[in-house]
Parts: sequence; structure tokens; C-alpha cells
Amino acid sequence: MSDFHEYSQYDGLGLADLVRNGEVTPLELVEEAIARIERLNPQLNAVVHKMYDIGREAAAGDLPDGPFKGVPFLLKNLLTAYDGAPLSNGCRFFKDCVSDHDSEIVKRYKAAGVITLGRTNSPEFGLTPYTEPELFGAANNPWDLTRTTGGSSGGSGAVVAARIVPMAHGGDGGGSIRIPASCCGVFGMKPTRGRNPSSFDFEIWQGAVCEHVLTRSVRDSAAMLDATAGPTVGARFRLEPPERPYREEVGAPSGKLRIAYSSYPLLGHEVHADCEKGLAATVALCEGLGHEMIEDYPPIDGHAMAKAFLTMLCSEIWADIDEAEQLLGIKATSRHFEPATWGLGLLGKNMSGAELITALRSLERATRQIGRFFTQYDMFLTPALSALPVKTGELQIQGFEAVAIKILGSLNAGGLLAAFKMIDSAAESVFDFVPYTVPFNVTGQPAMSVPLFWNDDGLPVGMHFVGQYGDEATLFRLAGQLEQAQPWADRVPPICA
Repeated sequence: MSDFHEYSQYDGLGLADLVRNGEVTPLELVEEAIARIERLNPQLNAVVHKMYDIGREAAAGDLPDGPFKGVPFLLKNLLTAYDGAPLSNGCRFFKDCVSDHDSEIVKRYKAAGVITLGRTNSPEFGLTPYTEPELFGAANNPWDLTRTTGGSSGGSGAVVAARIVPMAHGGDGGGSIRIPASCCGVFGMKPTRGRNPSSFDFEIWQGAVCEHVLTRSVRDSAAMLDATAGPTVGARFRLEPPERPYREEVGAPSGKLRIAYSSYPLLGHEVHADCEKGLAATVALCEGLGHEMIEDYPPIDGHAMAKAFLTMLCSEIWADIDEAEQLLGIKATSRHFEPATWGLGLLGKNMSGAELITALRSLERATRQIGRFFTQYDMFLTPALSALPVKTGELQIQGFEAVAIKILGSLNAGGLLAAFKMIDSAAESVFDFVPYTVPFNVTGQPAMSVPLFWNDDGLPVGMHFVGQYGDEATLFRLAGQLEQAQPWADRVPPICA
């Protein structure tokens, strides 16, 4: 299996079939993926921790006979512990940390048969919809190296798009699977809250974070969810298991769906013309498949939701910093973290319990409003983002605000940060870029970015479908239809193995 093109033409299940049929060995696949990392990563900066020895040892051993036996895989550099491997979370404070156990979802990945070869680039604590950590530098988009991969699973989006591996791990707390899927032109499903286990013994960001994979094919995403779905003992969010395997939903008829659609930016202000164009083309595609398309959107107060989500996030960040201090036995200071992370944490430290509860109640009210909206529809369709993949650095805090946040953060002046509202204005520009994804982390509904449109400059524009709570099955049925009607497997970026 030395021919590069031959490796690239298979998805994960396809590679596993080759292993099962004796046409290739897991070690040959591992060496091929390693060669691709070594060749392309200097341009992409997508892989930040290499686990080649771990991968080679696994490939030479007795692998579980799972659906992805022998398939090369990469883990996001966030959340998931892999015994004996580094986990820095894109953060200086954790740069020397090595995990001493496997997270539950990693145990399930191993049982599925994948072979992990490294960790992919992610922003510090996964806080931004772009991947530009100070610790490792920016991940670069294989469609245009000057543009963002999205975030926070940006490195994972890049390695899948560039055909380094057929799928990679991601986590989605505000769009962090769907955003890079859109920016990199791959498929990204965020499952329903509680469908997959949490990497910790608590729910991250009040249950907003859901882990899964970014993939080239719909069927890989479905088959991996079959392999990993199910709660851990004592989990707060529990779901009924699906009626049948998700893999069987791909290609199954969906019936006529009633789909609301809109380009109205729920948490933002403006939408790029190419995103509007992609939405119009997708509406026409869905109508051609026999679905009923109605222009409508949930009547939520986007500003109130963004403010409440940011309030919750700040509280979670300070809790993360405090817990990291106890875990490592090191006093955390501003020099250990990026200015925005530390600044958001200080805001959280200075918030009262009443402020947090008020924010959570606001998010709960919005969830109920969206729930009432979904009594009328099977799905909701939007662009995945309000803009094309932006230039690297464009969403970073800059100029006076950056200097002021750094100074006030170093002085632990959380009150002044709140008074000057500097982080609020920076957060607004971020929500402008991702106005569609966050609401459905709040509600916990499943949602997917599907690579259905490329603009005249060859940049991908993902389309975002949101399903009913607990109904990944219908999303997979529709995704399979879309993949068959408008295939994307042969869409290859300029930087590609």
C-alpha cells in the first residue's frame, strides 16, 4: 500500500475492509499516515503531539476486531486523556502533562479498532472558533494556507481535508466540530447532548460540549457513533438508544421532511453573499429531493443568549483554572495563560452565583423557545458560518484592547475588565462569525455541517442542519441523500497528500 492515491480514495470503513480482507496490514496504514503527517504538517501545523511509537506498537499488536480495525486516527489536543500520551490543551500551563489513564471515549475508540498517531492543534481550552494557540501557532487551512481552519477542532478538520487520516476526533461546545468542518470542507456531526460519554466525570460547559469525529464520509461518522454512543454510569444526561444502528440510516429513505431554513444570523449581524448563495443552492437541492422547505427561524433574543453563554463560559474557565491549579500543584498566574483566557477567567472569578444562575435561566428560556419552534419542523437549515474562512489572525484581539487586557489581567483586575467591557466587544466579533452554531449547544440538539458548496475562489462553505433532540437518525438519512445527490469525496484541497 505504498501508492498515496490508493490510500486517499478510501474512507475509514474502506480502509478497515482492506485490513479485514488481508489486502493491507494495520502497520502499512500507520506508516502511510505517518509519512503524510511528516510531509504536510510543516505547511499545515495541524499535528502538535506525535504518538508514532504508540501507534506502531498498537498496529503490531492484537487489535480489537472493531469496525475501524487498523485505521489511522488523530485525537484533538483537548479533553481526552490517552494513557502515556501528552495532553496540553493548547496551554502553557499543561505543556508538560502526560495522561495516566484513558478517557471513556478513548477506550471506545480503541475498541473500535482505530490507531491513534498524535494530537491535533486546538486553541487554548478550546475557547475560540479559530485555531491559533500561542503555544503551537496557528493551524493552516489546506484550501488556503492564509486562512483559518476554524476551531476549536481546527487541526482535526485540516488533517481530514488533506487526506492525512480519514477521520479525527473533535469536541463541540459552541460549534467546534461544525465550524472546522465548514472551513475545511468535511463532514462534521455534533451528536445530541449525552449521546457520547464526557471525557471527564462531569459535564463540560454545563453540558454544551459533545465529542465525536470529523470525517470525509457520512457513513464513517455514523459507524463511529455506533461504536462510541452510550452514557457512563451516573451520567446526568441519558438518552434512549437508537432503534437501529446509525450506519443503517445512511442510505435509508427519510420520507418527505419539513425543513425550516434561514440565513438570519441568530447571534450576529451580517452574512457573506457566498453563504447566502450556498444556502439558496442547498434549499433547491433539498426541494429537488422532495423535501418541503419553509423560510423561518426561531424567535430568540440573540444578544441575550450570547451574553448568557459568555457568562456561563467565564465561570467555567475560572473553575478550570482553579481545578488545574489543584491538579498540578502550581499557583496559576497570568503568565501561564493567554491574555483572553485569563481575562475571561477573571471575569468568571468576579461573578456572583446569582449572575451565573440568571444566565443559566436565560439559556433555559431560549431552549424552550427553540423547542416550541421545532414542534413545527423536522429540521432547521442555515449556513454553518456567516462568512468564509477568515484570514488567520483576523478574529484575534488586537491593538489597545489586547494590551489593556494583558495589563489588567496581570494585575488580576477582573472588575476593571468587566467595567471596560473589552472582552465583551471581542466576544461580539467572534459570535458574528459563528451566529448559527452556539444555540444548539445550548439546547443540546444534534446538528451537522455538510460540505455542499464551494465559492468561485474554491473555498468551502458548509451547510448546517439541526435535528430534533435525540434524532441523529434522520440527520444521517438526509446526509446520506445529500452525499449521494451531490458527492464531495473528490473535492480535494491544494494542500493534500
